[in-house]
Amino acid sequence: MISEKTEINLSSSYRLLHPMHTVLVSCVGKNGKPNIITLAWAMPASINPPLVAISIAPKRHSHTLIEETKEFVVNIPTMEMLKETLFCGRRSGRNYDKFKETGLTPLPAKKVKPPIIKECVAHIECTLHSQFAAGDHTIFVGEIVEAYANKEVFTNKYDLEKASMIFHLGGNDFATLEPKVFTPKL
Repeated sequence: MISEKTEINLSSSYRLLHPMHTVLVSCVGKNGKPNIITLAWAMPASINPPLVAISIAPKRHSHTLIEETKEFVVNIPTMEMLKETLFCGRRSGRNYDKFKETGLTPLPAKKVKPPIIKECVAHIECTLHSQFAAGDHTIFVGEIVEAYANKEVFTNKYDLEKASMIFHLGGNDFATLEPKVFTPKL
């Protein structure tokens, strides 16, 4: 059965790709003050070398910080951190100390200057591999130099019974996955 299709405004067409896995990217500038930005625009970009890409508008404070130090950490939050995740996406690090305001805990990363976020279940430490303009955003491609996760929630894949991942639907709306896994037989 073919349903009737509705036209989508091109400026909103990216939402057809949602829900998107939501991440908290920590970064630090030359002044040493850490910041957190909430992103749903993050993706693996290469296995060898291991690369991850994030997309940030140039007007965002984190954009400047990543350009200054050429490092960032992709932290994976869970639904227990939804309020803090939304706060970090709605406030600018120019005006707020997001760690202080949210009560999130910065801990030293293993190989890069930006801190990891203790409350997150996984961390991907990156050094800047490349960056390029893509319309009104910059895509930062990070080379993964270290990656680790809470062992009770990740063993080669997430245990959805133990880690409720955050997925952005658009605006202020989020969802998580039902802890059912389907593996079709071919």
